Amino acid sequence: MNRLGNWISGKSQTPFYARREFNIKKQVQKATAYVCGLGQFIFHINGQKVSDHELDPGWTNYDKKIQYVKFDVTKLLHEGKNALGVEVGNGWFLKEDEHYTFTFPAFMPPNPNPYRPFGKELVLAIKLVLDYADETEEILYADENFQVKEHPVKMSNVYGSETYDASLEQTGWDKTDFDASEWKAASVISEEDTPKGELVEQFQPAIKVIRSYPAKYIHSVCNRDIYDLGQNVSGMLKLSYRGKKGDVLRIYPAEKLDKDKNADQVAKSWGTVGNCITCVVGEDDVWQEYRMRFTYFAGRYFAVEKSSEAVEVNDITGEAISSAWKTNGTFQCDDSRYVQIYDLVEKAVEANMVSVHTDCPTLERFAWQEPNHLMAPSIMYMKDGRKLWEKFFMDMRTDQLTENDYFMDLEGNRFYPGAGLIPSQAPCYVHNVLPVPGMGSFFDIIPWGSSGILGVKWHYLFYGDKQVIADNYEMGKKYLEHLKTKQNAEGFLNYGLGDWGNPDNQLARENVETAFLYADAITLAEFAEILGEKEDEVQLRQFAEEIKENYNQRLLVQDEKGKWCYRSFEHTEKLVITQACEALPLYWGMVPEDKVSDVAEAFRQTFLEKRAFASGEVGLPYIIQTASRYGMNDLICSFIMKPEHPSYYAFVKEGLTTLGEYWEENPRSHCHDMMGHIIEWYYNGLAGIKPLEPGFKKVLIKPYLPESMNYMKCRYESVSGMIQVILTRKDGRVEVETDIAEGISFEIDCSNLK
Repeated sequence: MNRLGNWISGKSQTPFYARREFNIKKQVQKATAYVCGLGQFIFHINGQKVSDHELDPGWTNYDKKIQYVKFDVTKLLHEGKNALGVEVGNGWFLKEDEHYTFTFPAFMPPNPNPYRPFGKELVLAIKLVLDYADETEEILYADENFQVKEHPVKMSNVYGSETYDASLEQTGWDKTDFDASEWKAASVISEEDTPKGELVEQFQPAIKVIRSYPAKYIHSVCNRDIYDLGQNVSGMLKLSYRGKKGDVLRIYPAEKLDKDKNADQVAKSWGTVGNCITCVVGEDDVWQEYRMRFTYFAGRYFAVEKSSEAVEVNDITGEAISSAWKTNGTFQCDDSRYVQIYDLVEKAVEANMVSVHTDCPTLERFAWQEPNHLMAPSIMYMKDGRKLWEKFFMDMRTDQLTENDYFMDLEGNRFYPGAGLIPSQAPCYVHNVLPVPGMGSFFDIIPWGSSGILGVKWHYLFYGDKQVIADNYEMGKKYLEHLKTKQNAEGFLNYGLGDWGNPDNQLARENVETAFLYADAITLAEFAEILGEKEDEVQLRQFAEEIKENYNQRLLVQDEKGKWCYRSFEHTEKLVITQACEALPLYWGMVPEDKVSDVAEAFRQTFLEKRAFASGEVGLPYIIQTASRYGMNDLICSFIMKPEHPSYYAFVKEGLTTLGEYWEENPRSHCHDMMGHIIEWYYNGLAGIKPLEPGFKKVLIKPYLPESMNYMKCRYESVSGMIQVILTRKDGRVEVETDIAEGISFEIDCSNLK
């Protein structure tokens, strides 16, 4: 028996109901329920849903960690007869592949390590603790006294498809005195089939509805009615419909419309995201309500198909969901373009925070790790990321490999990726461990795995709690040891993806990946100093210095004018410099002091030559921050406002309401937050709010007001208190007004203001 008691099931691989009635004979002082239904569950007591949560519990590696959810249910119970009810659906625990499910594209090798179910059937565990006024206690567990029944959601697919048959709805099933004579007794799961993972309480913010968007009918095309939410979201679809029993309503969500103004589910050359939400009419001419239960749709538009003219649909609503529902920062200004870009990124962040940080809510829904440090400051300024990131770190620690972990190669042989590796996805449900010829590894990528070190650095800087360093220090050390085994004969790393997403395909692997090796080593040295690990600190600083010396010896060269710059290692026939190649060593302090001004000027020249950000997601945050540090805020402003790509405003002009994946029109995904790094600059470049001590106990205010603005107001609610900066241009002079919480020490530097 686990800490929640038995696991029970309905002997089903598809969603099921579970219920039990019980009597309370004494006054309840406090009642606490601990619930876990895998893959997803909805908890009811006495006819009502217990909480405002969606899609409990959080996604994890269920073989190693399983989250349960704790509920205070004192006010929902009463003396006499009570009813408990739970709805259980598939999620990632037992993935359903009907309609769309992700498959790797043809340019990648066949995957010999596909998704494997975590159990044979959907399961449920409950522990209800009743603390009575007379100081006695009673505990109720899930057992054969629970009754189970098939659910009207006959199919639920983790990628957003659901099939609902209203004829199977059990009205009043979660109330007392319900006629359950046709229900069967639940089955207790055998020890052999019990879920393997350690049960831990869900501690990250629950997924909740954050906004509702009524869908508007816009037109009909190809026997489809097309509706528009006005906003691209991850959400729960809600509607009412009626017709003749057995009639079918099919709804196809999409991020965009095609040239014929039909819902377009094609993701460029990657295939079709063929999600379908199906509603079957349960009885003649009666309005019936449907709301998604165990999965979420992603998109802005809906194409509605009806099996007959008798079918009517009404009140289609998309309820946007997110784990990032607490807002810590706001930005306002009188140049609406900046506000539109901010909103574009914020909405993408919200749509990709669903207990894990997904890469996109449409195609993959995987927890790729790189934005958990590359995007950390941008998101942490906007949203409360404290517990979310602690969940991400738990997932990384859980999935970090040991020397005994192996996968299969294409010949059926065991492949051991190596102890200490932090997979590029955590939790990882489909292990694509084999490198892609000509592209590199998608499983072992240093800017991805480095979230286990650099993401921790950002968490400590924003929230000031060194416990996060203590919790993740050993993970970081093990990862660095893994990276050492990957250094080539020249001391470089070059096996990953480089500056992934670079529009010029200048990936500069040796430059980018080895700079991250240095960043990891020097950051771990800082952690060792904080934790008092003196011997570790000495060794880590020595290793970091070795990396830096080798990096500069092999990559720092003089151009034809005798000025110092960093060459891209992958070009041997001529000197090629890129924005990322110059920005990364500048940002991380790798440049010898007497050569900093030369390298900074070389970096500026890449801006002047390109007149745009020539970068992928990996280099971009360092490029923006380095440009701001070296007085190029005006160029940043011009780049982000270009009407054509690469540009943030180009997405706005194209009508996107969330950030696209790459610098291109009609990107593969219309909802990626991975390149939203500009938001960090909004806060620390425009408003100029820069932490000088962890937890923002001390800050520097060094603002910049673009020429197109006359007013800007930025507010950040740090763990140490509120920090607000207001800039106003009057008569050619910029006035600075600050409102900073008592206890935060601060400095103001107006040198960037004109």
